[in-house]
Amino acid sequence: MDLFFLAISATFVNNILLAQYLGNCPFLGVSKKLETALGMAMAVVFVTVMAAIFTWSVFTFVLKPYGLEFLQTLSFILIIASLVQLVEIILKKQSRTLYNALGVYLPLITTNCAVMGVALLVAKKEYGFVEMLVFSFTSAVGYGLALILFAGIRERLMISAVPKSMQGTSIALITAGIMALAFIGFQGMA
Repeated sequence: MDLFFLAISATFVNNILLAQYLGNCPFLGVSKKLETALGMAMAVVFVTVMAAIFTWSVFTFVLKPYGLEFLQTLSFILIIASLVQLVEIILKKQSRTLYNALGVYLPLITTNCAVMGVALLVAKKEYGFVEMLVFSFTSAVGYGLALILFAGIRERLMISAVPKSMQGTSIALITAGIMALAFIGFQGMA
């Protein structure tokens, strides 16, 4: 039952994007089209889970036993950057249109605060392997859910009558703020 609450908390209550506001650059940049947002969400889920597995392993079996916790950030960045390169190579070969649509935002996963934030939270909370898997997967799914919902809203806003002074980034930021308030409503569940 604790894993269920951890999953609900990571997805909705403490959403890595809307409640903790990590990873907002790709959130605003890729959310103009639903299919691009879906591709980015899948890439973030893959990278986040894989990064959590590798960073957890390095932290648990190398850094912590040898008193090298101070190398945590450096090692996590190297692991995440390597995984993003792997995703980039796979997308370039398998889905050229998605690779082109993601553009500069795909390499930005390397510096995506959400991916790094999940890895650091896993280390800080000293989760076991199963807890780490549940937390990283559901955090990434929560990020993807927020990204896809936001893309759907932005597509709808493009065909709506929005005042000229509010078009573009202005209405996107207001919409993101309203979505964050909606997700904060889930805190009553915890």
